[in-house]
Amino acid sequence: MAESGVVTRGASCIEGITLNYQLQGTGKPLLLLHGFGANIGNWRFIAPELARSYQVWLLDLKGHGDSAKPDDGAYSLHDQARLVTGFVEQQQLDQLTLIGHSYGGGAALIAGLTLLKKANPALRRLVLIGSIAYPQRLPHFVRLLRYPWLGRLGLASLPARLASYLVLRLAYFDQHKITRESVEYYAAPLGNSDAQKALIATARQIIPRGFDDIVARYPEIPVPTLLIWGDHDRIVPLENGHRLCRDVPGARLEVVADCGHIPQEEQPDALLKILLPFLAT
Repeated sequence: MAESGVVTRGASCIEGITLNYQLQGTGKPLLLLHGFGANIGNWRFIAPELARSYQVWLLDLKGHGDSAKPDDGAYSLHDQARLVTGFVEQQQLDQLTLIGHSYGGGAALIAGLTLLKKANPALRRLVLIGSIAYPQRLPHFVRLLRYPWLGRLGLASLPARLASYLVLRLAYFDQHKITRESVEYYAAPLGNSDAQKALIATARQIIPRGFDDIVARYPEIPVPTLLIWGDHDRIVPLENGHRLCRDVPGARLEVVADCGHIPQEEQPDALLKILLPFLAT
C-alpha cells in the first residue's frame, strides 16, 4: 500500500468499466467521490493531509477524469453507486469511510445503503459534502446539458475556460479564490468529445428515477454520518442539508462560513477542522 506522500495510480475493471483511481497513505480506508464534471483532482487540497493518518482512495467516477466514458447511456446515480460498491468489494475495503461531494454524495448515499445491506457491512462512516439527496431545482448549466442538442451547442460554442469560469462563479462564494489553475482543471475535459457525451448523459439522469424510494430509506442509515455544507451554497441549498440531518438518524450538520458549493477547494482548512475530528472519533 502507498505511504503518506507517495501516490499510487491504478485502474480497476468493474462490470467491464475501467475506473481510474489514486491511492495514498496507510490506515483505515477513506474513499472519496467527486462531484459532477469533476475528477479526483477535486480533492487536491485535502488528500495529502488526510493521507497522514488514513489510506486515501480517490476514484474517478464513470465518465469523469481518466475513467471509461462509454456511449451506453448508463450514467445514473444508481449506475455510479453500483460501480462504487463493486470497487469497494474488489479492493476489499473494510472499516470504510465513504466521502462524497455533490453528485458524488448522491452516489455515496446509494452505495452506502447497498453496502449496509451486506452480511458484514464494510461501511463504518459516511461524510456528505453539499450532497445531492432530494429532487431539487437544478442549476442552469445542468438544465442546459439535459437537452442534448442544446448541451452540444453550448459546449461547442462557448470556450471551455469561459464555461468553466462561469460555473465556478456560481459554485464559489468568494470570487477572488477562483484561480487560473481551477479554471484550467474544470475546463480540461470539455474539449474531449467522449467526455462531453458522458457529461450530457450524466446531466440527463442526475436526478434518478425512484428518488422518493431512496429518500424513504435514509432513516435506515445507522452509521455515524457527517454533513458539511457551505453557508452560501447556490447549487445544492443548505436547506437540503438541514432536511438530510433530520432524515438520517444521528447525523450531524456542520456549516462552513463564507463558503459556496465546493468547501474542499474554497475553504479546505475549515473543512479539515470539521472532518478530521469526526474521522478520529
